[in-house]
Amino acid sequence: MEPVKLHDIDIKKFLQAIDKCKGNVYIVTDEGDRLNLKSKFCQIIGISSLIESGQIGEAKLICDNPEDESFLFRFNLYGNKILDEKK
Repeated sequence: MEPVKLHDIDIKKFLQAIDKCKGNVYIVTDEGDRLNLKSKFCQIIGISSLIESGQIGEAKLICDNPEDESFLFRFNLYGNKILDEKK
């Protein structure tokens, strides 16, 4: 499975998007580690390593659920509009 690449993501909105995902979502570090973003502890560790000025510069994600992968890809393109759709 190819990772979803996200760029210039607002952290607060990104975490809201992760909470809407049905399955596990893993952030892949440059070292190849996978941190489950459904875990609040892993969110802190994973995101803190990627933060640039309050935003995520770039992140690579792997999703267990293909629908989540599609949702996060659309979130990367359309941002907040996607969060409003998925309630």
